[in-house]
Amino acid sequence: MKAIVVKDQAAGTAGMKLMERPEPQAAINDVIVQIHASGFVGTELAWPSTWTDRRDRDRTPSIPGHELAGVVTALGYGTTGLSAGQRVFGLADWYRDGTLAEYVAIEARNLAPLPGDVDFTVGTSLPISGLTAWQGLFEHGRLRAGQSVIAHGAAGAVGSMVTQLARLAGAHVIGTGRAADRQKAHDFGAQEFVDLDSDTLEDVGRVDLVFDVIGGDIGKRSARLIRAGGTLVSIVGPSEARAVDGLVIDFVVESDRAQLSEIVQRVRDGRLRTNIGNVSTLDEAVAAFNPTERRPGKTVIRVRP
Repeated sequence: MKAIVVKDQAAGTAGMKLMERPEPQAAINDVIVQIHASGFVGTELAWPSTWTDRRDRDRTPSIPGHELAGVVTALGYGTTGLSAGQRVFGLADWYRDGTLAEYVAIEARNLAPLPGDVDFTVGTSLPISGLTAWQGLFEHGRLRAGQSVIAHGAAGAVGSMVTQLARLAGAHVIGTGRAADRQKAHDFGAQEFVDLDSDTLEDVGRVDLVFDVIGGDIGKRSARLIRAGGTLVSIVGPSEARAVDGLVIDFVVESDRAQLSEIVQRVRDGRLRTNIGNVSTLDEAVAAFNPTERRPGKTVIRVRP
């Protein structure tokens, strides 16, 4: 099968190559999925799991990419809940070969059914962005109606999901980003917008929840805006930020079939929009991950026409 493969961590995305790899076999509780569309996060090449297994042993050459939408073609021993020929989408294990390939072996529990009226391209854009936003807001941030939220990077793939889900939950959302992102952030539901290059973040006052996708100085400044009992949720690793009377939580997104089903239902009924940017083929994927200019939205790789 065709797959994007990485061998050299120092090379970054320039070290990604399209190669022939053996088709995967289904272990116990696995299914094999013929991938129609795949997603990739640029920071994956800095994750230890891309290069080593859970015992810290080298596992290269490895296939990156962890989001997928496709069709189940085979089931491993003991697999339940899915069937051959079923349309699915989901989030692959960090420590196994990923989804920038024609086929993937994945635990069945990491997949959810993809309704027939949802395109594969849309389906593969949802797992990381949607689950990250859902878990950060509701599991870790314990967001409630009437609260206020700062959604950093509100025009980005994750930030736009945070903005929409927070609004759906009845929160007041303050988006942040660059000046060029203002209209897009408002389009996704932000009621206010802070240009981090020219506006003063502190002018927004105290908020109940900050969803941080930036870190660094912005993360530290954001923590000082947390109301008593509030939360700063970060997805950029352990934070140096400290909230005087609140919590600072960093987390890694996990696959969850029930949450994926909740998210895709909101897409189906028009309450939630995806933020898809560039769509490329597997043959063009390497170039898509080495852009010469900033590309908004989620890059999706169409593996099958």
